[in-house]
Amino acid sequence: MTVSPPTPFAVEPGTAGQRLDQFLASHLDVSRARVQQMLRDEKILLNDAPARASYKLRGDEVITIVGPASRPSLRAIAEDIPLDILYEDDDLAVINKPAGMMVHSGAGATEDTRNRGTLVNALLHHFASLSGVGGETRPGIVHRLDKETSGLIVVAKNDESHRKLAAQFAQRLVKKKYIALVHGWPKKDSGTVSANISRDRVRRIRMTTRQSGGREAVSHFHVVRRLDTVWGKFSLLEVTIDTGRTHQIRVHLSSLGHPVVGDTLYGAPRAALPHRSQAKTVGAVSLARNFLHAAELEFSQPTTGGRVSLTSPLPHELRSLLALLETGPVTDASPKHC
Repeated sequence: MTVSPPTPFAVEPGTAGQRLDQFLASHLDVSRARVQQMLRDEKILLNDAPARASYKLRGDEVITIVGPASRPSLRAIAEDIPLDILYEDDDLAVINKPAGMMVHSGAGATEDTRNRGTLVNALLHHFASLSGVGGETRPGIVHRLDKETSGLIVVAKNDESHRKLAAQFAQRLVKKKYIALVHGWPKKDSGTVSANISRDRVRRIRMTTRQSGGREAVSHFHVVRRLDTVWGKFSLLEVTIDTGRTHQIRVHLSSLGHPVVGDTLYGAPRAALPHRSQAKTVGAVSLARNFLHAAELEFSQPTTGGRVSLTSPLPHELRSLLALLETGPVTDASPKHC
């Protein structure tokens, strides 16, 4: 159900005992945080009266959507944030984005958490002009990387270059290769996951392959190395994608039963525990980010047509974890290295 005021509807008896905000998040095409903001703004009425998010439903109420929540408008703010610029010309730049940096402004409780510290803010400080095709909050942004994914991202300096680069992405002419470390050993050394992706109806921050509909998504993986360690089995993968859906690689690998290390949103443990026989002498290992890195990017320069091909090595924290897994009591099933 979409929010289009006024929209009264009855609560089903079977929902008795649910929190109001949880019920609404599963019935409206908005996040739970958005529902809570609407309740605070009194844009959602319960039996024609304002209600708290924590209200427990009886199963006989009538809910009315009065209007959308009001939120402060987002605006991109130039900030002097260091950038690792691997390539630049008159039309574009390629940035090596660190994990922990959002590409553009997003959800947050305050203006600082929503608008500060983003790649866009850094771009506004470093470059005299950026394309405006993506709107005021996303200048220059042609494609995205998740906050906790590091690696290569291309940005456009003018609208014409932006459109041409976007067309290359849409036509699947851009080559992208990612490095991922996952839990477990895939059954095959190479494979393709072709499963549509849509937003999870209950947990709105997640994407899923388990619902009907959704958008086409295709990912290919190749096992570079299989590791049998005291902390369990892991696989180092090279992943290429034909499409660029939200959380695509993370969702697809999780759907195979092999979540990306560090990706607790999609089923990875917060820490990998050692075998019981080693528990007294070996500690747990963990990663404060996802082990997913955009390592290679190749596309055509939008004005000259020449090929631009760039690589980015694994960042220090990922190399360190890999080295730790390898230097323990480990059996390496294939000698290839990243």
